[in-house]
Amino acid sequence: MRFLLALLIGAAAYAQQTSPPPATAAQTPAATQTPAADQKPAAAADQKPAEAAKPESPTNPAPPRGEWFTGSIDLGYRFVDVGGNNQQYRSVVDLLERPTLLGFDLSLVDASKRFFDTLHVNASGWGGEQYNTAHLDARKLGKYDFNFDYRNIAYFSESPSFANPRQPAGLNEQSLDIRRRMMDISLDLFPGGHFVPFLGFNHNSGNGTGIETWVNEASNEYPVPYTLRDGTNNYRGGVRVEYSRFHLTLAEGGTTYKDDDATYETQPQPGDRTAPLLGQTLALNGLAQAYGIRGTSTYSQALLTASPTSWLNVYGQFLFSEPKTTVHFNEAANGNFVEISSLLFYTGSTTVGTGNANQPHTTGNFGFELRPMRRLRIVESVMTDRYHDAASPFVTTTLLLTASAPQTAANALNYSQIVNYNQQQVDVFYDLTNKLTVRGGYRFVWGDATVLAGQLSQTGPLVNGELRRNVGIAGLTYRASEKLSLNLDYEGASSDRVYFRTSLNDYHRARARARYQLNSALGFQANFTVLNNQNPDPSIRYDFQSRDNSVAVFWTPKSSKRISFTGEYDRETLRSSIAYLGLFLAPGTSLYRENGHIATSAANVVLPHNGKLTFGGSLFVSAGSRPTRLYEPLVQLSLPLTKHIYWNTEWQYFGYGESLYSYEGFRARVITTGLRLIK
Repeated sequence: MRFLLALLIGAAAYAQQTSPPPATAAQTPAATQTPAADQKPAAAADQKPAEAAKPESPTNPAPPRGEWFTGSIDLGYRFVDVGGNNQQYRSVVDLLERPTLLGFDLSLVDASKRFFDTLHVNASGWGGEQYNTAHLDARKLGKYDFNFDYRNIAYFSESPSFANPRQPAGLNEQSLDIRRRMMDISLDLFPGGHFVPFLGFNHNSGNGTGIETWVNEASNEYPVPYTLRDGTNNYRGGVRVEYSRFHLTLAEGGTTYKDDDATYETQPQPGDRTAPLLGQTLALNGLAQAYGIRGTSTYSQALLTASPTSWLNVYGQFLFSEPKTTVHFNEAANGNFVEISSLLFYTGSTTVGTGNANQPHTTGNFGFELRPMRRLRIVESVMTDRYHDAASPFVTTTLLLTASAPQTAANALNYSQIVNYNQQQVDVFYDLTNKLTVRGGYRFVWGDATVLAGQLSQTGPLVNGELRRNVGIAGLTYRASEKLSLNLDYEGASSDRVYFRTSLNDYHRARARARYQLNSALGFQANFTVLNNQNPDPSIRYDFQSRDNSVAVFWTPKSSKRISFTGEYDRETLRSSIAYLGLFLAPGTSLYRENGHIATSAANVVLPHNGKLTFGGSLFVSAGSRPTRLYEPLVQLSLPLTKHIYWNTEWQYFGYGESLYSYEGFRARVITTGLRLIK
């Protein structure tokens, strides 16, 4: 590793020694300057005087050298030193030691304009990063506009405290090691015209491995390894009709979806329950499980915006889709299990399940903005979302009993899940003065739902719910001067019925934002938010409160172009209390508390010869139900070696610890060094 670092520095030094001597004042334009590390040089910086003086050809002229492309590439190597819990480090940070492409940027101009006017390519984070991106766009004026985006996200999660710390390494429950890849492609034809046909394609897929729990009723849970793979494709096409006062989008599309999950376990394990039950020890000796889900859907979309007069804007959108889903499930398990409801012991089970579902989904919204007076604005909006799921599952389960013939149970169900959600809102804005605007509004939310009930339901497989909520809205905007502005927003709501135990019920939400520019160099910003939600139902008794206060400072002195500073401090508190039913339906209360401090800062110093030094970092310190500390100091250095080569180095430190779970702490030092080449 040290050899590679020395090699990189040596190569840069060699490039500096072998670079041509600087041009004389007569050869170099007066405006040409050495670029900073994060800037592209002017295209004419490399242009030879003789070539610049050539007259342009009257037919298909070739672009002068140095003008048809610009770009940069950042190559480096990352050194990583981790001490402590490596699994927690990967769950929180997950930067790996290896060569890396930190960044790539290329812009091309086709002077002949035969195939494109401009083409742009960039990429970042390839090699040892959790998040990789790539982008390409090409445009030809009045002909087409093409965009391609790719993202690759690595997600690793294996925190022992969120599962069962008693399990051996490699069997932490609810762990994941997956990759998710997303791709977006779009093509607009004849952009800038009144009729713009468009095509689009989206792909989203994931695959990897993990640990999940196989649950044998309520008697025991067994961590088992599994593999997963899913993918969704979305195809769409349509046309946009665009005029100065009228816009219409018509689109038609379809999706395909698949999700496969397979589990295969051959190692015997006792599970989370180690104590005998009625004199017998429960165990899982083997498991083979697989399910596959397939889905298809078509959808239609219409979007309209219009300004029929100078005092009225209207908009509306309608979307209809009809997904169809099929499910296949197979499972075979052997060991020593028990059925709690009848205290029946058995040595194995097989389960086969199939199902189909048809799920029409309709969404629509409509609204307008009315300006009957110069100082008055009225904004009205109505939306509805209706979802219907008609499903027909069939499940067959066979238990292999220890002292009698096998028992087989078959369940065939035909049920419908229905969810309707509606919302109507009106807001009135009035300018009391040129500096003060007040806002008042009202929102009414209502709906009904019939969904699958939980395992403890005593009323059957389905449960009904309703939603009724009244919300009052208020706010103001005060622009005291160009230096000072203030925004206040408030919502107060009362609900008769809600869908879920943790839904917003009777709540108050407020937000205040202030910005003050003391002078051209120094500015301040402050934010305050609070949410207080209560559900007094005796069976729920839900109490939730969240507060977030922050202040930020920005210092960018124009008199000194070599230094700038930004800093922010955030104080957040959260508390939650809710009633629940525990083991054997015993009532209990779940409590959670968190008091957190978050601080971030960054100072930038411009060094001689356009070098750059950045230092700062962030920290998070919390107390309460899960006290946690995370420190992330950072130093970045960029030094020019030649006109087109920069040496960039970054040092970053991660310090993580938890008072109640000390075994999850880690310390990591990450050094990334490399070269940036600019053209």
